[in-house]
Amino acid sequence: MSEKRRDKRNRILHDGEFQRADGRYRFRYTDENGDEHDIYSWRLDKNDPVPKGKKSELSLREKEKQIEIDLFNKIVPDGGNMTVLDLVEKYVSLKTGVRHNTEAGYKTVINVLKKEKFGAIRIDKVRLSDAKQWLIKLQQEDGKGYSSIHNIRGVLRPVFQMAVDDDLIRKNPFAFELVSVVVNDSVRREAIIRKQERDFLKFVKEDSHFCKYYDAIFILFKTGLRISEFCGLTIKDIEFDEKRIKVDHQLQRKRNMEYYIVEPKTESGNRYVPMTDEVAECFHRIIDNRVSPAVEPMVDGYAGFLFLDKNDKPMVALHWEKYMKHIREKYNSIYKIQMPKVTPHICRHTFCSNMAKSGMNPKTLQYIMGHSDIGVTLNTYTHVNAKDAITEMRELYKHISEMDSEGKLQKKSKKAI
Repeated sequence: MSEKRRDKRNRILHDGEFQRADGRYRFRYTDENGDEHDIYSWRLDKNDPVPKGKKSELSLREKEKQIEIDLFNKIVPDGGNMTVLDLVEKYVSLKTGVRHNTEAGYKTVINVLKKEKFGAIRIDKVRLSDAKQWLIKLQQEDGKGYSSIHNIRGVLRPVFQMAVDDDLIRKNPFAFELVSVVVNDSVRREAIIRKQERDFLKFVKEDSHFCKYYDAIFILFKTGLRISEFCGLTIKDIEFDEKRIKVDHQLQRKRNMEYYIVEPKTESGNRYVPMTDEVAECFHRIIDNRVSPAVEPMVDGYAGFLFLDKNDKPMVALHWEKYMKHIREKYNSIYKIQMPKVTPHICRHTFCSNMAKSGMNPKTLQYIMGHSDIGVTLNTYTHVNAKDAITEMRELYKHISEMDSEGKLQKKSKKAI
């Protein structure tokens, strides 16, 4: 009978275990496909001390237990030898029919990982702490904003979940709350107050150069349309008889200047937005003053766009963002009281906030805004401050007081009878 193999501390070694001349332990095993694999550790048992100058890691027998569990659960060894970048590229290849913006987001993540060491790490080596540490590095060392990091993590979480579902890894290292790791330094887009809105519109209307944009900017402030919905409007979408705007598509443009039509952001985006008499008058002027181009531009079957640039191409969000930026710069160069940032999206915020403060039913406002979740309407787009709260409280108590007064009067009149 052969003698049991032992380590340098005279401990019996199990089948597959071996101690090298330098003291490091090795375990060799065969997976279900018949392929051999080796794992190493400087410690045989979890109670062994870590040799001086060596990295702390699981003991060999702790690793053996993990392998036993993985083989039982049919976890693919070594994460299928896939790197983080490999995994993301595989995930993206399976995503067909996605929107252009989503596709662009995937490409951004892939380009980031190609430049980062993190992208070359084997997926089974990525721990929760590694994922967190990398995102912190993107913010603190690389200077990426919270929004960019949020988008990157938004891709990597489902990517690693796919690896879990495919039995390539045990756990998803990106399944954590981002705000618990990375500081949210993003600037919230605030609505402007009513006076600022009036001052901005008055300035546009009276300016000799920017007055040509007045009707369009007025509409943005008074309808809450998304800018891509606004740019996609065609003549037939303005239903004057019904006093409403039909919203069922958006106009966007790629970096290569290719135009395309997409459906609204959510199913709730398909809607009719009511328009006031003033908004209707603005649309009438826009249509009446619209110069018919030599060749009417058509995008995915849509034609008759209300707003065309100098090249007779449909205007997109970038045009209006630029116009509003120049208007604000000119305004602030003239007046001491500075106008805060105004963008098409801030016009949307402002409209929603004004309607909420005016007492519009939240469900009605949700429909007009095209939000699928009323929480977005109430929490993201409405901006109520202390002054608003005080005003509303006073109005409420005034109303209650008037009701009490009427009640007392009614009681007196009964006694008189």
